[in-house]
Formats: sequence, structure tokens, C-alpha cells
Amino acid sequence: MSERINARNISEDEFFYGHKACAGCGGSLAVRIALKVLGERTFLVLPAGCMSAVSFNYPQMSYANNSIISAFAGTGAVMSGICAAAKAQGLKDYHVLGIAGDGGTADIGIQALSGLIDRNDDAIYICYDNEAYMNTGIQKSGLTPFGASTTTTPVGRNAEGNIKPKKNLFEIVAAHGIPYAATASVGYIEDFANKVKRASEVKGTSFIHVLAPCPTGWGVDVSETIDVAREVVDNGLWYLAEYYDGEYHLSKKPKEFSDVEHYLKRQKRFRHLTEEDIGEIRRQREQTWERINKFWK
Repeated sequence: MSERINARNISEDEFFYGHKACAGCGGSLAVRIALKVLGERTFLVLPAGCMSAVSFNYPQMSYANNSIISAFAGTGAVMSGICAAAKAQGLKDYHVLGIAGDGGTADIGIQALSGLIDRNDDAIYICYDNEAYMNTGIQKSGLTPFGASTTTTPVGRNAEGNIKPKKNLFEIVAAHGIPYAATASVGYIEDFANKVKRASEVKGTSFIHVLAPCPTGWGVDVSETIDVAREVVDNGLWYLAEYYDGEYHLSKKPKEFSDVEHYLKRQKRFRHLTEEDIGEIRRQREQTWERINKFWK
């Protein structure tokens, strides 16, 4: 990879601005940074979701790039169509980028994503993961973590929040034999920017799964987005990693984990958790890292 991106050399040009996202939106930050890395000659596909809802508001358009809203399930398929059209027209020096939320990627859009990877089209797919269907009312998605309260996994006398673990999307994607896949967090923005850059330099399909907190759905203050996105990495509930050449590589390995309970209790969606619930989350974390330490580089 060429020179690493940092705060001093990242482009000053803006390709995503004037949008109507909520204050503190992690997804909008991920989109902004990705487009600053990839530049103006990027064809952008967005399904129904937060990043299309806040930016395609007639007569205002928040993207400086050529952008299109796809069907909720069709992000990967539309990306393949753009790749084919660009090739037919003999275009050079461009990127095809799909940006979709966790529901539009891990649930509704996973078939089209799988097809995109199988065709190995020269494109980049970014999943901004705010861990629920935030745009339509904070419903559970396949990437909602264990214990979280959502409108479809509520907490009450006969309900205890989400009882399922978060789907392992990164390894599902890697199992396709994709040329490049990575995880990231907006809490470690330089790491994310450089993974977008690396993805742009890979021949074939690349995938980045970036954790992007939603203050509205998570129940944190709008000023806490970056802090909470760092803390989830530091306490080991989210990892930064890459997959290439058929192997997994950790980007960051904490020497010791920070407190899980502090991270959970600062969020309204987790404040109902019991000590037993928190213990189960710690157990799941230890199980994940035992496997990572055994098999990953």
C-alpha cells in the first residue's frame, strides 16, 4: 500500500455534506471519510436506509459523487451492473462503492452481497453497522448484539431484550474467499481510512464492516460517538482485523481489556442488564478471543 492516510494528508475536499443525519451519527462519519479517501470518481450505490434517507432530499443532494438509491435487497447487484456498464464504456480510474447498513447487508442484502463477491467484481462494499434498523424505528437486525433492547426485542415483565448473539458477518464474508475484507470502527478513524484505501487498491471485491454508533438508538449523548466506538474495541467486544491471502490478521490487539460493564451501562439499550447478563457477554467475548488468538495472525 502507498503512503498511509492521516489527519495531515487526507483530502480537504468534501463529497458528503449538508445531510440531515442525526447529531453524532457514526454512519455519516464513515461515509464522509470513505468518500474523502476514494475521491470524486466514485460511483455510489445506497439502498434504503439512514444514509439514503438523510441525503436524497429534493431539491437538496448531499453527495458530490454520482449516486443512486437501490432496492433494499439489491445493493450488490446494482454494483455489479455499474461495474459492467463502466467496463462497456471503457472508463478508467474510478471506484464502484456500495454503502449499506447492518440490516441492508447482513439480512436483506446478504444474497446480493454474496453474488457480488462470487462474481469478484472490482468494487468496494462498506457496511456501516449501527446494530439495528435505525431508520425505521430501531428494530433488531442480524447484527444487534446480545442483550440489546430494541422495539422488536423490548425489555419488560416477559421480555429481556435480544437473546441472540451478533451475526459473524466478517467471517461469513471471508468464507467466500474474498480478496480483501476488514473490520473497522469510527472510533479508530485513521485505521478505517487506511482500510478503505487498501480496499481501493485490491483487484476484485473488497468488503469493510465498520462499527458506527447511533446515539439515538444506543441511548448515548451525541458527543459520545467516537468515545463509545473506541471503548467497544478496547474492551474486546469488537475487533479490528483484516482478511487477505486466505488468512486473518489482527490490526489491533489490546494488551488487556477495559471494563465491559462500563461500556454497557453507559448505553440506554443495555441498562436493564443483570450481572448474569453481563457475565454472559464477558463469556462470549472470551470465547471469541480464544478462537482469534488460536487461529489468527
